[in-house]
Amino acid sequence: MWLWALIPVSFGFFGMVGIWTVCAVAVKNGAVNLTRGIPLISTCAAYPPQTSIFSQTFNVVAVLALMTVAIRYKQIQDYGCHGKVNVASVVVGSLAPIGLSVTSNFEASVFYIPHFIGGLVAFVCILTYNWIQVYLTYRALVYKGRVWVVPVRLFCCIISTIMLAGAFLTSCHQKAFCEWIFVMLAFLLFGLFATEFRHIERCYLTVQMPTLKEECCMPAPVHINHHALHMPC
Repeated sequence: MWLWALIPVSFGFFGMVGIWTVCAVAVKNGAVNLTRGIPLISTCAAYPPQTSIFSQTFNVVAVLALMTVAIRYKQIQDYGCHGKVNVASVVVGSLAPIGLSVTSNFEASVFYIPHFIGGLVAFVCILTYNWIQVYLTYRALVYKGRVWVVPVRLFCCIISTIMLAGAFLTSCHQKAFCEWIFVMLAFLLFGLFATEFRHIERCYLTVQMPTLKEECCMPAPVHINHHALHMPC
């Protein structure tokens, strides 16, 4: 059902619109001066009101990212590619939204160390997660043939790796450029999951009522593509 594709699409769209809105507001109120070079994202979001827009944007993005990671995990499992790599993907993918939440709620101008650590965790985990997805997408092609997704995801991951390295190893203005490109590619890569999520037939929660003899409730299975994942009550 194509509606599931709206989750990663919303992630990419809301993230891009939000972060460029932060930049536009920062330029308008004079918080940054583009004639002096490209500013860091954290510099654009250093002062109100753009700091509030930045925090709200990435809080929403963090929730959408968690939803995307969870659904993708179950989708890969249903393709028959479940294993340690898929488990690693959901662990790494779950750490990235935590980093996003930390870096967005601790302003760089006030709490620099938590802001930096949160951003570092988010960036590294996002890149690692996307590289894992390159491998898992390749494996899943045996079951769902969308050959073009692998080279696109691979190309974006290669550029993202270069940009992340540049964000740490280059000068200030070059660092800002690399940071912006990396973030835009991250939104694009998560949005790319829409091409695979639209093939999900169903995803629903079934709660089974207990019998009179049972002392505790039955597990509630989550079904995706006819497979059940049992979750405790």
